[in-house]
Amino acid sequence: MSQTKLIVDTLKQELRKQGINYRQVAQTLGLSEASVKRLFAESSFTLERIEQICELLHLEVSDLVLQMEHNRELTDQLTLDQETELVSDIKLLLMAHFLMNRLDFYQIIDIYDISETEGIRLLAKLDRMKIIELLPGNRVRLMISENFRLIPGGPIQRLYDQKLQSEFLNSRFNHAGEYKVYVSGMFSRDANGEIIRKIKRLAEDAHDLNQESDSLPLNERFGCSLIMAIRPWEPKIFEDLRRQPNPKTF
Repeated sequence: MSQTKLIVDTLKQELRKQGINYRQVAQTLGLSEASVKRLFAESSFTLERIEQICELLHLEVSDLVLQMEHNRELTDQLTLDQETELVSDIKLLLMAHFLMNRLDFYQIIDIYDISETEGIRLLAKLDRMKIIELLPGNRVRLMISENFRLIPGGPIQRLYDQKLQSEFLNSRFNHAGEYKVYVSGMFSRDANGEIIRKIKRLAEDAHDLNQESDSLPLNERFGCSLIMAIRPWEPKIFEDLRRQPNPKTF
């Protein structure tokens, strides 16, 4: 990852820590909120604007660089063994998931059927796996970076594909906070590529909004999942009706 991307990610992290949103940054920089979101998405800040945001955060640029260096030590992706261990113990996976979503230990064991003793055992295992650093009072420091990604096709992804995706889609999507849309058409390769770029941008926006919500009390947040997909595809019932090409004759 480039140093520019690292320092912009560190800026975002510090803004979340202090509960400062993009609107406040926009006011500081004299820009629109949309422009600020684009600057963060494209990591295209000038040094002057970085200094202005640091002033808003009451930080020196040197403080930001030190935090950036600390972030270099965080994990972007688990190993195959780590993911395998997580999916082998659902409570361990649950603990890791909610800690990564900024719930504290006691909130988790208050909501889920995990005793304090068992919960501490899970924390110790996550500490051994270098997913968290266990601190006094059962507090934790995440050792996972904000750019964390699953192993493509790895154990956690397979768990989702095999067991969770069908459960997620088993809904009429007609309740508050639910939405599903299906769009089909004949697209050019350029149009297909543009849709993929927009899906990636939406995924980045969703990731940012999730992190912006971290500073809110638990009773103002709720679990959400988002699926976006596009691929060249034809239903088999249509594919089976395709005319077969004439065999070549020699």
